[in-house]
Amino acid sequence: MAFKAAPGPAHMEDIKGKVAIVGIGEAELSAASGRSLDDMTFTAIDAALADAGLAPDQVDGLMFSGQSAGQVTVERFRAHYGLKQDIWGSGRGGAFSFPAIAAYEAHAAIASGEASVILNVFGTNWASQHAADEGGPATAHLAEQMKANAEVVFGFIPQPVYFAHVARHHFEHYGTRPEQLGAIAVNLRRHANGHPGAVMRDKVLTLEKYLAREPFIDPLRLEDCCLISDGAGAYVMTAADRARDFPKRPVIVEGVGYGGAVEGIHFAMEPEFSSTPHRFSAPGAFAMAGLSPGDVDVLAVYDPFTIVALMAIEDLGFCPKGEAGRFVEGDRLAFDRGRAKGGLPFNTHGGMLSHSYLLGINHVVELVRQLRGEAANQVADASIAVYGGFSGVDAGTLIMRRG
Repeated sequence: MAFKAAPGPAHMEDIKGKVAIVGIGEAELSAASGRSLDDMTFTAIDAALADAGLAPDQVDGLMFSGQSAGQVTVERFRAHYGLKQDIWGSGRGGAFSFPAIAAYEAHAAIASGEASVILNVFGTNWASQHAADEGGPATAHLAEQMKANAEVVFGFIPQPVYFAHVARHHFEHYGTRPEQLGAIAVNLRRHANGHPGAVMRDKVLTLEKYLAREPFIDPLRLEDCCLISDGAGAYVMTAADRARDFPKRPVIVEGVGYGGAVEGIHFAMEPEFSSTPHRFSAPGAFAMAGLSPGDVDVLAVYDPFTIVALMAIEDLGFCPKGEAGRFVEGDRLAFDRGRAKGGLPFNTHGGMLSHSYLLGINHVVELVRQLRGEAANQVADASIAVYGGFSGVDAGTLIMRRG
């Protein structure tokens, strides 16, 4: 794809070391459950507040996904808890790329005195909606006018069709092979098998099983595609200089970056398929942090398909373009063996492919656990973590360190 670069570090306020994540929470992550979106979202909020040692009336900032239906807004947050105080709000939070860049906007609110304790929250009941034939991830694409006229009429929808084309392009340009995509699926399933909250914790996958399954949209197999889930996640941010006032070890934001696609969600119009906007979001984030990919102990990326994970690893700078197939082979992404094999612990909760389809906020929750030393698949002595958020339209990079 072709992309427009976001402002570089010279044009972004440096927030290195100024924002901390001090609380995390999730609702149960599952297949279709019939639970309401509000129930799941407020369960995740309650868990994050408890983790941070906070009461609801101590929250004066809320970030949510303004582009996603049914999300908890400031008004609903106040009504649910019976609150009267002013609460700063932003719809530029929630999921996709926003868990990566929420800290940047949160810092602006903190610095201006508009807020001091800010929740970022997202929930989805797409699994229940899909089971009831009431919608799901393809709904927004089907409703978009340009796509309806330029893509849908040719069968170029839904998302597995897009990314099968992307994968084929990467295969032909760089020699990527099915077993390399399979290595991503297998390692992430192993991580999910070791995670008590993962949807696929009881479903074992081997490379032999992966390769034995026929592609359903060549070259993608079923295990190359993410789950559809119910669930919710949340995390609490505050100024880093007051992070020690909270009960858990803080995680400090070191860098953020952002980049966007030229043609947005119109995949048929993108002139080049083998890149993601991570290539523009990552350099600014690493420059702000004063770090390089070689300093990173654990990586999580938005992984709707194995090919997106593969390209993100390249575009974030962890290997040269076109070489991620070799970078991910075997168990080089394993939480306990990856670094010794020259790879990197990756999506240690199982990602969207095997943990849950919570659109990225659960990736940040997992990295906070890693940096606290509380993860189910704990990376030894993890001190630097990166989340690469993605939506197809844009990407964000978040770099964090152990406080």
